[in-house]
Amino acid sequence: MDMMTAQFILMDGLVYAAYLFIVAVGLSLIFGVMKILNVAHGGCYAFGAYAAATAIGLYAQTDLPIAGMFLALVVAALAVGALIGLVLERGVLRLFYDRDEVIIVLVTYAAFLILEDLLIVIWGTGSLLAYQPMLAAGNMFIGNMIISNYDLILIGAAVLIALLMWIVLTQSRVGRLLVAVIHDREMAAAMGINVATMFVVTFAVGAALGALGGALMAPKISVSLGIGVEVIVLAFAVVAVGGLGSIQGAIVGALMIGFARAFAVHLLPEVELFVIYGVMALVLAFRPHGLFVRPEARKI
Repeated sequence: MDMMTAQFILMDGLVYAAYLFIVAVGLSLIFGVMKILNVAHGGCYAFGAYAAATAIGLYAQTDLPIAGMFLALVVAALAVGALIGLVLERGVLRLFYDRDEVIIVLVTYAAFLILEDLLIVIWGTGSLLAYQPMLAAGNMFIGNMIISNYDLILIGAAVLIALLMWIVLTQSRVGRLLVAVIHDREMAAAMGINVATMFVVTFAVGAALGALGGALMAPKISVSLGIGVEVIVLAFAVVAVGGLGSIQGAIVGALMIGFARAFAVHLLPEVELFVIYGVMALVLAFRPHGLFVRPEARKI
């Protein structure tokens, strides 16, 4: 492997890891607080991508500054994701909190199928293209590589989200309340913490992060039906490697899978489709609950 190939692997691995982290961190947050494996997360991703593509298309027809296009992309995704999260949590999930965990997974799967049908109702079956932000961002040279500035924006967005998550969860009052709910929701409720509000906020934020992942990827892909199915599998792989409910686990899992895929693409392309699941299987063989699974208190 020459130096040029190593540079491409490094860049591609970072970009793909950033994408995986942004998508998976919302899923990990929801499970960490609410113990819900949210299959509908893929639907939030798809809605975020479609909403962003629509917002970009409408904005591109105006004479407003190009920088506003990136703001429109983010705002559209966060608004749509938060709305979906609020509707699902208040309208559906809160009715099943006392049921078996498998039932809740099936409910979120049903919600995912409904969201997929809603995509067809709202946007039809055609694909949407939202290339304008990538075109506006331009390219730059790093050594002999031509790198899209939009890829650097994607990496920066992942770093910013990780930093904000760390600040909120470890350095704020809200984070301390969430930790109390995570460890013992009954005791937290007895101490006066509004657990229902914490659940609403957590699910809305997690859904918004999933939609933001779809929005940030919209300029790089063809926004079409089925993108939510693919991404939920990848997100599950990331959180399984890192540990369900662990934010630092989502970071490490995304980096491991991102670089493993980059190595495969450049050095062994015939195994690209399997390397993600190979990393997951290898980790789970030695750490069945993931690398950074949080120890749980046992009630006796």
